[in-house]
Amino acid sequence: MAEKKTAATNTLAARLVRLGLRTDADFVLHLPLRYEDETRITPLCDALPGVAAQFEVEVIDSEIAYRPRRQLLARVSDASGSLSLRFLNFYPSQQKVLQAGARLRIFGEVHDGYLGPEIIHPRFHVVGDKESLPERLTPVYPTTAGLGQATLRRLIARALERTDLADTLSPKLCESLCLTEFSTAITLLHNPPPEIAQALLESRHHPAWRRVQFDELLAQQLSLRRAYTARRARGAPALRATTKLSKALLASLPFRLTGAQQRAWSEIASDLGQPHPMQRLLQGDVGSGKTVVAALAMLHAVEAGYQTALMAPTEILAEQHYRKLAVWLEPLGLEVAWLTGSLKKREKASAIAKVGAGETAIVIGTHALIEDKVEFPRLGLAIVDEQHRFGVRQRLALKEKGLFAHQLAMSATPIPRTLAMSYYADLDVSVLDELPPGRSPVTTKLVSEARRDQVISRVHDACRAGRQTYWVCPLIEESETLQLKTAEETFARLATELPDLRVGMVHGRLKSEEKAAVMAAFVRNEIHVLVATTVIEVGVDVPNASLMVIEHAERFGLAQLHQLRGRVGRGTEQSACILLYARPLGELARARLKVIYESTDGFEIAREDLRLRGPGEFIGARQSGLPLLRYADLEDAALVERARAVAETMLRDEPQAAEAHLKRWLGGREELLKA
Repeated sequence: MAEKKTAATNTLAARLVRLGLRTDADFVLHLPLRYEDETRITPLCDALPGVAAQFEVEVIDSEIAYRPRRQLLARVSDASGSLSLRFLNFYPSQQKVLQAGARLRIFGEVHDGYLGPEIIHPRFHVVGDKESLPERLTPVYPTTAGLGQATLRRLIARALERTDLADTLSPKLCESLCLTEFSTAITLLHNPPPEIAQALLESRHHPAWRRVQFDELLAQQLSLRRAYTARRARGAPALRATTKLSKALLASLPFRLTGAQQRAWSEIASDLGQPHPMQRLLQGDVGSGKTVVAALAMLHAVEAGYQTALMAPTEILAEQHYRKLAVWLEPLGLEVAWLTGSLKKREKASAIAKVGAGETAIVIGTHALIEDKVEFPRLGLAIVDEQHRFGVRQRLALKEKGLFAHQLAMSATPIPRTLAMSYYADLDVSVLDELPPGRSPVTTKLVSEARRDQVISRVHDACRAGRQTYWVCPLIEESETLQLKTAEETFARLATELPDLRVGMVHGRLKSEEKAAVMAAFVRNEIHVLVATTVIEVGVDVPNASLMVIEHAERFGLAQLHQLRGRVGRGTEQSACILLYARPLGELARARLKVIYESTDGFEIAREDLRLRGPGEFIGARQSGLPLLRYADLEDAALVERARAVAETMLRDEPQAAEAHLKRWLGGREELLKA
């Protein structure tokens, strides 16, 4: 018996951990999704269709019926009327309770059924002789499989009794910001009185929710700003450079830096010269010229006597960087090393040995750079491209190859201002907000799948005129095999329908050397139409490609559509992106396609993407160690600004209150922010 009890306890604990519930503070801050009003009894005659309510009834009769599947039906009534209860899944114990004459209290939504009004799967229990009604609305909490609401309510109630809800903010601050006391807000949200407007509570616009939202934002800001301050207090090599190499590079380039590139480079150079680690994010729209800024940073580190490494999430992107940087830097007398998992054993060992001996100062690669056997004796600068695609630990693993190396993260996914203020408060941010001259605008067209033949005809005309085309196959996240099958079918169809054109294909399953050979042939214009999966989403630069066709565009996210569209328009010719979509379109897909059709501004698209998807999905892997916001709304820029300002003041003037606030909201889960 004791063993069974222990096993049950362990199972419960595992389910609670899945919800992030470990401490009393976690339970206290596990707030309701919605509420049910069990404080009153509604007569059956007053039941409104689709509106949940509580009724007190007597069972008239019950039976197991087959209409068409096996189900439990019960007829119940009160003094005002009757209705049916229907259970499609049920236990023998439920059938036993639902006997004629039983007095029940039931809760559910009334709908019109075959036999008149009915409730499907109501919550119910037998009414005791003197059972009173609750005095508060009943909270409904986020839960997980196997963890019932009754258990959660009981555990949260106990935690509320044991937990000190003392305010971490001063009364003066609460008054100045018009914030409810913390204990008042928390108690009300867990146990709201029935006279409070339920709709206001559930919309999260009540003052109690406002307090919780502010506190959550404040905890995030305190955590990130403290991590930022801790990093700046560390020692790091101050990289002093003569600028001889950077001047030589700029003189050799066939273009001049834009004002935004010059500004970003100036900020980065200043950071590299400081005796504390740089932690800077370089963000810019597709084609804004981040790579040349990164090249200047690399030369700065090399001139100062240190090594530098650039890590990219895919081999195609890493190789694109490698080829471009080798063309720029090798004429300056620098060797650029290439390190990836698909290298032959001997080549890989040789590259690792040269890096480990300090013979190679510049290394470009993929995740292979963070393998244990790769050692950098003097790593001064770590650059991570498309940084949101890496987890926190992966980025830190590269940085930690050098003792407090400077870090530059790059992203072609523009970050909305409120997101930057909250999730990226631990970074300094440089923005490339202008495109280099010579980039042709990209026309975006929405075309129904029914007009596919017309699209193929346009591809033929463009390629016969000397241009090239990308044809991107649909994203099928649940099956890489299915995605590959779709790409192969598209390749076969285009090869058949365009017999006078050379059609190539590239996808994630190809071996690295095969992928590189296809891409090289496309760059040389030996392939007219490139059928591809999203492996070409970032980094591919073929100025002669002026047409992009994205099949089943409704399956893609906004950021991906924008990235893919950015593969064309890199030359001087007029370019176009055709979004093929299938009907019927869902509401979200329709909204995404409308945004991408109407705007080419990456920052505007990012704002809409954040609005449509929410911050958790938008930032993806970057947050594998950071506290995601559960209650705060990032569109409320004013509240984010206030939390940021209060965090600065608390850390400076009230460190103990800041510590108490962080302990309440984050517990010990800050470790990844301290790196």
